[in-house]
Amino acid sequence: MKKYIISILVQNNFGVLARVSNLFARRCYNIHSLTVSPTNDPTVSKITVVVMGDDQIAERVLKQVSKLEETIEVMQMEEDEALCKELVLVKILTPSSETCSQVSKIVEDFHAKMLRVATDYMTVELTDVPSKVESFVEELNQFQIKDMCCTGVTALESK
Repeated sequence: MKKYIISILVQNNFGVLARVSNLFARRCYNIHSLTVSPTNDPTVSKITVVVMGDDQIAERVLKQVSKLEETIEVMQMEEDEALCKELVLVKILTPSSETCSQVSKIVEDFHAKMLRVATDYMTVELTDVPSKVESFVEELNQFQIKDMCCTGVTALESK
């Protein structure tokens, strides 16, 4: 399965997010991530959805979302052709100095940030393209992750 980034500009009306997410639920489309943010126009919001599936599912999502009354514009974006970012915060248990060193090396390799170092855990942050965030988390999975939180993808056209 492939990830598809769908950007939707909608009228900033009460319940519009519920209508968009219900459309996905009714069609059994799996939402991998979802972000909603205001735009420079207070009457318009931007919804960025990452769906898992194949080309047919992506095409159907684009068509069906464009039919919603509040939809102004809908487009598919590619990670390598758009400006896409995602943020992850990870708290890793560090029972030894060796674990601390190993985690620090991964943080350095990914140009991530060390937010907090305590006696028994470290909290790290990475903001990058979704594929790098995914690789970062995969590298950290060899350690005991106590907690993790990831934003959804935010994306802008690069043109």
